[in-house]
Amino acid sequence: MKDIKRLFDFPYYQLEKFNLQEALVTKYKGTWVPTSSKTYIEKANKISRALLRLGVDSNDKVAIISTNNRTEWNIVDIGVMQLGAQDVPIYPTISEEDYQYVLNHSESKYCFVSDKEVYDKVMRIKDQVPSLKEVYSFDEIKGAKNWNEVLELGSDDSNQDEVQKRMDAVKEDDLATLIYTSGTTGRPKGVMLTHKNIVSNAINSSTRLPLESGQAIALSFLPVCHIYERMLQYMYQYNGVSVYFAESIEKISDNLKEVKPDVMSAVPRLLEKVYDKIIAKGADLTGIKKALFFWAVDLGLEYEPYNANGGWYEFKLKIARKLIFSKWQEALGGNLKVIASGSAALQSRLARVFNAANIKVMEGYGLTETSPVVAVNDERNRGFKIGTVGKPIPDTEVKIAEDGEILVKGPQVMVGYYKDQEKTNEVLKDGYFHTGDIGEIDNEGFLRITDRKKEMFKTSGGKYIAPQVIENIMKQSRFIEQIMVIGDGEKMPAALIQPNFEFVEEWAKRKSLNLGSSPIDIAASKDVIERIQEEVSYYNERFGNWEKIKKFELTPDIWSIEDGHLTPTMKMKRREIKAKYIDLYNKIYDK
Repeated sequence: MKDIKRLFDFPYYQLEKFNLQEALVTKYKGTWVPTSSKTYIEKANKISRALLRLGVDSNDKVAIISTNNRTEWNIVDIGVMQLGAQDVPIYPTISEEDYQYVLNHSESKYCFVSDKEVYDKVMRIKDQVPSLKEVYSFDEIKGAKNWNEVLELGSDDSNQDEVQKRMDAVKEDDLATLIYTSGTTGRPKGVMLTHKNIVSNAINSSTRLPLESGQAIALSFLPVCHIYERMLQYMYQYNGVSVYFAESIEKISDNLKEVKPDVMSAVPRLLEKVYDKIIAKGADLTGIKKALFFWAVDLGLEYEPYNANGGWYEFKLKIARKLIFSKWQEALGGNLKVIASGSAALQSRLARVFNAANIKVMEGYGLTETSPVVAVNDERNRGFKIGTVGKPIPDTEVKIAEDGEILVKGPQVMVGYYKDQEKTNEVLKDGYFHTGDIGEIDNEGFLRITDRKKEMFKTSGGKYIAPQVIENIMKQSRFIEQIMVIGDGEKMPAALIQPNFEFVEEWAKRKSLNLGSSPIDIAASKDVIERIQEEVSYYNERFGNWEKIKKFELTPDIWSIEDGHLTPTMKMKRREIKAKYIDLYNKIYDK
């Protein structure tokens, strides 16, 4: 096999080198159903032949919207790109209005959807998207066209020569996909990524994958419409890793036990939830068991890699791993060698405690515009440092601008934003991509992210505030589920806080307090407000006087993707949150 230059070369490379029986595995009606490397390619070719017959030309756009990751997604992905066309993955949870915008802006000709909910959403706006000819569904839906009809149309292979011609014509610098960033502000932007952008990122990132080729299993559940999970799937194909698709975030703990993966990716929010669950279980223990549990956790919170804490610490850690931490590993399937964490800042305490427990959480950094990985930690060769996002991957140059902004140059940097030269020019300057993140590189070459350039703000006293740093420290409190620091142009920093309702209820039970049953009652409770004030005061001690949270208000609902508080990758939509709670904001600042 010649070099991999285009994304659809990955499955062919996998077939030749590993010929997996379980290349992609999805659960249907309670049974894991594998697709081999060979069937994967055969079905992708059927899609290509059918799309040719349906009039799809090179550079046409085909949208894919799926609620969960599944084999069909990957088959359609390869089938579309083999024709020199581009696919447009869309987040299932965005609004109908955004569906309409993305489908129109990309001029998508066809759309593949996963299930009835997404299908209904698309059908409601279909007549407002003139380019859209047809919608096909993966699930059987009454009255809807099914993707099996497309496979059927492509089963006659008499036009395979034409498909091959189209494949041969695709070059590495050609556009592969349009990814609309959900963004925490404004209309989604269509990031143009070429085959070379993503291929180079998958191959360079795999130098940081500490697994034996052809013998590992991955569990995939972060949305594949996001470039992070998607790039990882090409990387898995390149390394002969079998990919199992988790059923849903709710079933992930069951799936971990069934699949026993060697590798998975995660966002910090998920790791926070796993940690909180483990701690809650520990809190229910009694006597010596409870004492041992929290002894192990405290030990874990002091963890430094490479035996930096000395022999006595390592001896105690050995005992903690045997007695306590081994059970944590079992809960995650027992085989996990590495968890790649990305998309937002990981709290150092989580990196410490998981790595102490021998669950290797390696934080990385990237953006949709960089396909996505720029840097990532790797425990081998002393390439791991807590509190950093690791060292840049091969072929990637990172430099820090005078104002602290992180600039990136490398084969993974996008060609621009679709139909938006002005925004492209704002971020691509002098051969570097301007990330909008603030950071520093230490003397060993590790990159540290300190904040988002756009999220930093000044109080009316002219003092700069880096909200993310404060938020990450405050979120260590078990009483605080979410927190957004506010105060741009105001006299002092303050915060909107979503209490951890589940934990607060348990706490109230232990204290025999009657808080009422609804989040509204809890958020209004004097006892809860006083207790959270104690937490805020405790963590405030770590900050300069101008950075301390002077006032806060509790929000009466759970912040979610569905209700518009969070992006699909769990980042806060600051503008929307502020608008939603403008009354609380005004109360804080006496407006």
